[in-house]
Amino acid sequence: MFKRHARTLVLLGGLLLASACTASNSDAAAPYTEGQEYVTLPAPYQRYSDEGKVEVVEVFSYGCIHCAHFAPVAEQLRKALPKDVVFKLVPAPFSAEWLPYARAYYAARQLGVLEQSHLELFAEKFAQHYPINTLDELADFYARHGVNRDEFMRVATSEAVTAQIKRDFELIQKWQVDGTPTIVVDGKYRSAQVKSYDQLSALTQWLVKRELAGK
Repeated sequence: MFKRHARTLVLLGGLLLASACTASNSDAAAPYTEGQEYVTLPAPYQRYSDEGKVEVVEVFSYGCIHCAHFAPVAEQLRKALPKDVVFKLVPAPFSAEWLPYARAYYAARQLGVLEQSHLELFAEKFAQHYPINTLDELADFYARHGVNRDEFMRVATSEAVTAQIKRDFELIQKWQVDGTPTIVVDGKYRSAQVKSYDQLSALTQWLVKRELAGK
């Protein structure tokens, strides 16, 4: 079993990390077991968006090496999902050290450079060992890839981004996510104890098919 990375939130005054795992009835006929590889979250289920499609969310951080290892698998997963399924990323601000990565994610998304920078940020931090830990160092990373540094800092530190982080963290709490990478399907199912990144991908596809069949 690969180790899942968990942190404790210390910023964003008033935001407290609350983690708990729940388990429901297991299904002996299924390839995955309720309460082991996945859990069904308590109702009412809360999705990340209102697009109307079945939703796959990866809760992640650029500060998590396990997320870096899962990232290319997640990219293949995203491409393999049916057209009526949407894949989304939500950064987890589980610590003071991880907060800059959450800000960087939202800034990159707003500036339209997320798609081309997502895998590259993991590569430079963990494979090439660039010092990419602080918001200033993240700004340097995006500047190397053609983003105006001042504009990046303005967006990353904006009140709008701070509010978005707070909203998303409250949802992460409701999903009872306590480590990364974690997959949440339709705000209803959350991945739990999986043995490999490939199993996490396969579990996600199985949960998606289950949810599509239910609709």
